[in-house]
Amino acid sequence: QLQLVESGGGLVQPGGSLRLSCVISDNILSYYATGWYRQAPGKQRELVALLTSGGSTDYAYSVKGRFTISRDNAKNTVNLQMNSLKPEDTAVYYCHVRSWGPNTYWGQGTQVTVSS
Repeated sequence: QLQLVESGGGLVQPGGSLRLSCVISDNILSYYATGWYRQAPGKQRELVALLTSGGSTDYAYSVKGRFTISRDNAKNTVNLQMNSLKPEDTAVYYCHVRSWGPNTYWGQGTQVTVSS
């Protein structure tokens, strides 16, 4: 079973930055895509950013220009750099891996709170 271990969440003031990381227990390039989702209280889980093995990216409209997804192939790690954070970015952020087949995998989630 693939394991995803997230880190980097926390409390930050509006306008601040955080960097989330997710270490994957397998060759990251052997999967179709890796990415980040988030779920705020009372809301559905939503895609934040996706990075395919071919290098294509997709971002939620609300985070374009503020968040950047990247990966370190040697460390099997996917990162999410979050800048200019807003209170509405507060949510639990989940690392996600999508295989070339039907399987998907999720991390345990890390809390991001944006508040003054």
